[in-house]
Amino acid sequence: MKKIALLLFLSCGSIYSFAQGTFSGDLMMNLNFFQRDSSIKASGNPLYNNYLSGSEGWLDLRYNIKGFTFFVRADAFNNSNLKNPTQANTAFGIGAWSVSKEMKDLTINVGYIYDQIGSGILFRAYEDRGLLIDNALVGISLKYKLTNNISVKGFTGQQKENNLSGNNNPLTISQKYAPVIRAFEGDGDFNVGKVHLVPGVGVLNRTLDAASYTTTSAAVPRDANGNGLFTPVYNMYAFTAFNTLTVGNFSWYAEGSYKTQEAIATPADSIVNKPGNVEYTTIGYAQKGIAINLTGKRTDAYVMRTSYGEKLLDGMLNWQPIVARLRTQRLISRYSPASQDYSEMAGNADVLLSPSEYVNYELTYCHINTLDNVQLYREGYAQAEYLKWEKWRLMGGGQYLVYNTSVYLQHPGAPMLYAETGFAEATYKFTSNKSLRFEAEYMNTKQDYGSWIFALIEYNLAPKWSISASDMYNIVPNKNSDNPNYDVTTGKVPNPSHYYNIYTAYTKGPNRFSIAYVKQVDGINCSGGVCRYEPAFSGVKATITSSF
Repeated sequence: MKKIALLLFLSCGSIYSFAQGTFSGDLMMNLNFFQRDSSIKASGNPLYNNYLSGSEGWLDLRYNIKGFTFFVRADAFNNSNLKNPTQANTAFGIGAWSVSKEMKDLTINVGYIYDQIGSGILFRAYEDRGLLIDNALVGISLKYKLTNNISVKGFTGQQKENNLSGNNNPLTISQKYAPVIRAFEGDGDFNVGKVHLVPGVGVLNRTLDAASYTTTSAAVPRDANGNGLFTPVYNMYAFTAFNTLTVGNFSWYAEGSYKTQEAIATPADSIVNKPGNVEYTTIGYAQKGIAINLTGKRTDAYVMRTSYGEKLLDGMLNWQPIVARLRTQRLISRYSPASQDYSEMAGNADVLLSPSEYVNYELTYCHINTLDNVQLYREGYAQAEYLKWEKWRLMGGGQYLVYNTSVYLQHPGAPMLYAETGFAEATYKFTSNKSLRFEAEYMNTKQDYGSWIFALIEYNLAPKWSISASDMYNIVPNKNSDNPNYDVTTGKVPNPSHYYNIYTAYTKGPNRFSIAYVKQVDGINCSGGVCRYEPAFSGVKATITSSF
């Protein structure tokens, strides 16, 4: 890997000697300082007991010249808790590199490729640093524009494995899953009268390696004679077709995808031999004063992994759109529903009303079950915004929530969570670049931790400064044993804690610096529709971002 990166920059230097191109890059660094606090369960692991600090850093470099684009990214993890929030991982190396060349209608890309087919249901290679998702395809990609309306692309390679093993091996961050992936996509862009159509099709083949096949075979259940109940396959094939139709104020996206039979893991961690399918659609209509959006998704055993043995965020070949809206309110966002790739029937309806230029209303209803009609998620949401006063922006609303904690939080046997949350927000503009924002929320629930209250005040001096302080308090604790704080020794729930957050950010040109003192309760963290559980945190978080 080091030799490849060196060759990449030597090539850049050689080309630079003949003609001058453009050079750019960006830097991102996270620093965590861990302060032990056993009262909120921020303790009991090496981060709080021994290491006390950790960091992650990514440096991207790009060079463009005569249709060539050279890219390389250095990744550094030092006692990082991104891969496993309760463990320290250290690794350094070239996290990604690529060389691409545009030649009229043909584009060639070699190296670490980030791309997707359709909405990503069939295949999506992407990076999300907040969740440490980096499933780039390591291989080669070709894109060709057949006509002004039709283009095709194909790629082949292996998926990157984010294996931060913590053994200080500089190559651990550049490992690859052994199975081989091949895919093809064709896209169109047509106008038929007043109708605009953007259709597409995609095909994917994943071939297991011998070791992955052996692991899968060993997991197959046996009958009384010791014979496997089914024989795994080396090759899985998947197909998708999609289209966006736009006419006037109306738009409709629809996609259907099917994968052939293979060994997959169930939510109960057993192994079955099944095909899978997904149907996804979103319909939108907008005109002055009203906008309506309807979304639906049906998923049946559509588990797309590099191999059977991969779990959670590892070995994901695709990304399934999340139907529910991910809310920004601190208390509501604790109970965000992740897409279910094994069994899900989901529908969502959004209505935005603007009866005048000063008033906006948002209404949402979301309904998610499994295919066996097990209740997963319900949301009724209403929000109003008032903008008539020149210096004030007022917003408030409420949510009714039903949330399956057993599935989403992976707490087997936990009761269904029912919650009502009210929230209000007010922003006052002193001048065009100075504002003060206040936010308050109250969540009433008898499950999980119990009821919460949250308050935040934020001062912004654009474009340089942002300062905020907030507190989240478990005002009415759940006294039952399903409370995560329940002490089995005493049979009681400890007194509730305050969860403070004091935050400051400074921006100067392309550089941004932030630092925060954080007390964070354990719960769900979501980004881009992908969610994961994170334990409690206590300490200081700092971030530096810069571009050049």
